[in-house]
Amino acid sequence: MNKLRFYFFHLMPYPFIPPTAEFPSSWVSLSNKHYDPQRGRILYQEYIEQLVAAERHGFDGVAINEHHANFYGTMPSPNIIAAMLVQRTTHIPIGVIGNAIPLHGNPLRVAEEIAMLDVISGGRIISGFVRGIGCEYFNNGVTPADSVERFDEAHDLIVKAWTDDGPFTWQGDHFYVPNVNIIPKPLQQPHPPIWIPGQGSLETLQFIARHHYTYMMVFAPLWFTKLAFDGLREECRRLGYDAPKSMFNACVPTYVAETDEQAHREAKAHLSWVFNTGLKIPDQLFFPPGYMTTKSFRNFIGLLKKGKVKPQQQLTYDELLKDRYIIVGSAETVKNQLGEYCDEVGAGGILAAGSSYGPMPNWMVMKNMQIFSEEVMPAFREADGKPDHLRLEPPAPRTRSEFAARSGRPEEPARSRVTGSTELIDHRLAHLPELIDSTMTRATTARAKERPASAG
Repeated sequence: MNKLRFYFFHLMPYPFIPPTAEFPSSWVSLSNKHYDPQRGRILYQEYIEQLVAAERHGFDGVAINEHHANFYGTMPSPNIIAAMLVQRTTHIPIGVIGNAIPLHGNPLRVAEEIAMLDVISGGRIISGFVRGIGCEYFNNGVTPADSVERFDEAHDLIVKAWTDDGPFTWQGDHFYVPNVNIIPKPLQQPHPPIWIPGQGSLETLQFIARHHYTYMMVFAPLWFTKLAFDGLREECRRLGYDAPKSMFNACVPTYVAETDEQAHREAKAHLSWVFNTGLKIPDQLFFPPGYMTTKSFRNFIGLLKKGKVKPQQQLTYDELLKDRYIIVGSAETVKNQLGEYCDEVGAGGILAAGSSYGPMPNWMVMKNMQIFSEEVMPAFREADGKPDHLRLEPPAPRTRSEFAARSGRPEEPARSRVTGSTELIDHRLAHLPELIDSTMTRATTARAKERPASAG
């Protein structure tokens, strides 16, 4: 197995907005009058092409996510993007990291869509579940204080729908579904891998530890990521097991170019936009009342004060580099810093390495991806250079001949009764006149024999 897995992570931002000094927040309150759908269409086309290219470059997966009413990430429905990627790629895992399940009126829709994507893709879906950041509760009609309870119940409903045979009734505190019977069910068993992104809250770590899920730490300084990862390892040990390295993913935007100087020149403005403009969010929008428990909020604020952590929109480019929010440099510099980072925090996967950031032009994204895949990625791979997913047997056959060979028998035909007949008809042969005509003739003869003589 490779030392590290690399996932091409995309937020699909819309960067054509006023300078940050002209608005208080790029979320919730910044009017959608600044969004030009014609420009947006071109951006979506470029973004899809970038994600598709990640397979050619040998990434371990692609990852997308759900956000609302903002310009930082214009994917209110990541499952739509995932459906496009399923059809444009062949082998690469596709991570929806994730669906904001407390915000959905009926979480069963998420269960159905992810199951459908999993079947169509041949078992390539990673299903992320998120609460959605506090900003997203302003335009979804969900009380922030219900966030944790809705998340937990939505999670339980989705997993039960994936794993239990229906029909059954779900009666919870927040969701009522009289008939749970999703079709199709997911291909991967017992269900697609589940990832939980977070920022180190105790409740999130305990939830992940209980379920043995994969954790994704979003944009944070190295010391804070290590603190969160160590906390998860401790929660796992309390439950009687040692967490494998594969449970830990860190989101670290990484840019590589021919030299350190060239890399900084190319990346500085775009990576700065992500933190200083895209994540310009006032505290009252980021943390609406009730969104975090008192204990978690106190711990979170205490850690920020202890580490003297600035709000993301105030971080300078040099501070982003120093605290390892980001990694930028030549291939040699990036290899060394990525190796040190992962050894320090114990990560098994990196998201946003070699990816797209903010207003970065398409040519620069493609350049970053190519140099990263050719000159950085091999240092963390086995000698064959393959991503792990190309070494694994796919969970489902891709052709009818492969299905027949795996099962050792021809595909079972569909059979049914034609109205008026008692015989089962093999639908592979139903078009043959000698079959369908003789079946109906026999049925007519049988009915005639059953009639009383007086009926004639």
